Amino acid sequence: MDVLDAYSGHTDPGGPAIRRDLDALTITKLSVGPMDNNAYLLVCRATGEALLVDAANEPDRLADLVGSDDSRPELRHLVTTHRHPDHWQALGAVAGMFQTRQIAHPQDAPELPIPMDELVEHGDTVRFGDIELEVVHLRGHTPGSIALLYRGDDRQHLFTGDSLFPGGPGRTTSPEDFGSLMSDLEERVFDQLPDETWVYPGHGDDTTLGTERPSLPEWRARGW
Repeated sequence: MDVLDAYSGHTDPGGPAIRRDLDALTITKLSVGPMDNNAYLLVCRATGEALLVDAANEPDRLADLVGSDDSRPELRHLVTTHRHPDHWQALGAVAGMFQTRQIAHPQDAPELPIPMDELVEHGDTVRFGDIELEVVHLRGHTPGSIALLYRGDDRQHLFTGDSLFPGGPGRTTSPEDFGSLMSDLEERVFDQLPDETWVYPGHGDDTTLGTERPSLPEWRARGW
């Protein structure tokens, strides 16, 4: 697996992974599957313990991302951001390879292909090694969609699944769901976090809250 140390926020399907080195955490992003799904491998630098956000597809490539030599991280946790099938095609295989602990929100967990070991709600924390991630429940794309927030180093890092992308919120199927998602994004994300917060979405390129914030009124007005 080729891993580029220059982190741009952009990956290509079938292309190399990209890695960002923070003081306490490394973040490695890989595009997998036909829908350009992003999978994120987070590794605690102090302990070598790891967590994977969305085992979306191509389990062999995800295993290659973790590595096979004695220096590879110890993958212990798999978080699934929501129940849509393009985000869990490799979940069972990766869980079987690494004997991980599976984590999701209780409203989406019944739709996932294997049982979850831990159900998390808004405000809970997910811990691996010395790292803590805060759970942010963002209702609308699915009932149990979650984001994960890392408050480390000199900026915040937010893994948003399909709830927030460059250019707007994720797809919803009713005005009620759209309103719910917009309200949660405004109240639980944009009102709480600074512009420098880096956003890692479930598909495509990264963004920041500062880049997206001026568009909030436009998103609300367009209604989708």
